[in-house]
Amino acid sequence: MRILILGAGGIGGYLGGRLVEAGEDVTFLVRQARADRLKMDGLRIESPLGMLTVPVKTRLAEDAPAAFDAVVIACKAFDLDTAIAAVKSGVGKGTAIIPFLNGVSHIDRLKQAFPEAVTLGGVAHISVTLRDDGVIQHMSPLCRFRLGAFSDAPSPIADKLVESMKAAKIETTLTTAIAQDLWDKFVFLTTLAGITCLMRAAIGDILETPSGERIVRQLLDECTSVAAAEGFKPAPQALTTYVANLTERGSPFKASMLRDIERGAATEADHIVVDMLARGHRHGLALPVLDIAATHLKTYDAVRAKAQG
Repeated sequence: MRILILGAGGIGGYLGGRLVEAGEDVTFLVRQARADRLKMDGLRIESPLGMLTVPVKTRLAEDAPAAFDAVVIACKAFDLDTAIAAVKSGVGKGTAIIPFLNGVSHIDRLKQAFPEAVTLGGVAHISVTLRDDGVIQHMSPLCRFRLGAFSDAPSPIADKLVESMKAAKIETTLTTAIAQDLWDKFVFLTTLAGITCLMRAAIGDILETPSGERIVRQLLDECTSVAAAEGFKPAPQALTTYVANLTERGSPFKASMLRDIERGAATEADHIVVDMLARGHRHGLALPVLDIAATHLKTYDAVRAKAQG
């Protein structure tokens, strides 16, 4: 199976590196600077699950590759339009598109852009980043992926991809409920990003305040109500896990969106917190904490835009 991975950053680089290690035919679609670094140093992963340095194949977007069996998109949500343009020549009839993006709005966008392809859903539970020195740093042993089609029809390409990922020693589940999985992560991530960005602090610091836990729980309840209105209410077991993670005393846990704010970078606010709020408003829901969190993030965007001229 020929696999094209957009970028060689955190998730895409880790996934692709492990697949190459297992002998899969993987090509990374990257910018010139990243291609030069990979040619010189190879793709490097530092992980509690094992270190890796491996040579990899790269292409530039302008090289217009022929169609691949599978195309993995693992970029920031605000880069989706650029990503679609970059991989277009690598997508043919029956190509599997596997996005590992936050939120849920990207699924319809990809289906519209590639009607002859097979758009799968993908959820990645992994804490990974691309360091300035070009190394992909995996920061904890957690590494779980879930894939699935949005219909009940068999998906041989999904089956094959999951087999390849398992062969690469990546914990992967083929699920028939990927839409629910995406919404479950959407609810949790919106709560985590909304509260840690709003308070500019980690979960443990927020919980030290008199009203911290109450507000965290209220935000989770609001996001859950939106999911329920959209037909994707998380199961009680999932919500129990979310509450445990979001109310752990002393936890250093904070959203990557907050780290983006701390370094003055663009955020995925529109695709996560703001999108969740908009969906809730369409159902006439009262979402006071979510509204404040979204307004805070839009204010950050406005101030950042003014600073950039």
